[in-house]
Amino acid sequence: DRVFINALVRDAEGKKMSKSKGNVMDPLELVDDYGADALRFTLTAMSGQARDIKLSRQRIEGYRNFGTKLWNAARFTQVNGCARAEGFDPAAVRNVLNRWIVGETTRTAQAVTRALEDCGFDAAATGLYRFIWNTFCDWYVELAKPILSGADEAAKAETQATAAWALDVILKLLHPVMPFLTEELWAQTADLGAPRGEGMLITAAWPDLPDSLIDSAADAEIGLIVAAVSEGRS
Repeated sequence: DRVFINALVRDAEGKKMSKSKGNVMDPLELVDDYGADALRFTLTAMSGQARDIKLSRQRIEGYRNFGTKLWNAARFTQVNGCARAEGFDPAAVRNVLNRWIVGETTRTAQAVTRALEDCGFDAAATGLYRFIWNTFCDWYVELAKPILSGADEAAKAETQATAAWALDVILKLLHPVMPFLTEELWAQTADLGAPRGEGMLITAAWPDLPDSLIDSAADAEIGLIVAAVSEGRS
């Protein structure tokens, strides 16, 4: 067995909470205001070893917005017909965008697994944040829109299946930190497409994705697009 000693939770200015100082933050009040998942994610993302947690309402609110971002992305996939395909094999996708997101999902799953095994809960949370917000919600969803609204039915069907697969993996990886949001989204997408063969999310198998799903050529091609668009925006 291993024992993980959590950091001391202080106020936003780094001062120890005290009733006499009037700087105590009631967790039940924070849950009422922002939700349990947002508070859990905040504490997890800031729980690095040998450092105290400077807890602030602004940071909790930011992670609540992160949950909303994922909720909206999941809603987008539902509206655009993204559903699990019978016998879907992530290793067999052909579209470069889909090969890229399969590889990015694989990297994230591997990194989060290693972090959790090493009790690096902050690294797991921040890695999930970057992947879900930036890679999946921003880049993949935006780049997939022309395919989902286009005339190429084969590419559209593959993208719908890939997006559903990636979302399932995301919900599994995020579940230990944000169990309520992920369980709800898991239930909402339960009847979309082929059966999962799994019950509630809390009992679903943890993703074990091999290196063979990572495509360096797709990484380079999409990476060039991301860099060009980012440079243009700046």
